[in-house]
Amino acid sequence: MIINRLTVDGKDYFLPDPVTDLKNEILTAIKAGGGYVNIPPLKSGGSGLDILFSPGMPVTWTRLDVGGAPEADDIAAANADFDLDV
Repeated sequence: MIINRLTVDGKDYFLPDPVTDLKNEILTAIKAGGGYVNIPPLKSGGSGLDILFSPGMPVTWTRLDVGGAPEADDIAAANADFDLDV
């Protein structure tokens, strides 16, 4: 399962996929000189949180894999033999 971490001015907010529309809303608010964007809750049923985004505000996105079925590439990498002789 993939969870997205949005870090705004040192505070973390965790969001499920997809976040493309939210990223676009934040970028639009910043390009407009500032504006509020509603950050939805991780689980449905809440109203979310309105955050004022402005130019120069530190914003970072991180994708986190929090478990679930491993991807085929991950299994192949885990089972690969490595030559550590240098």
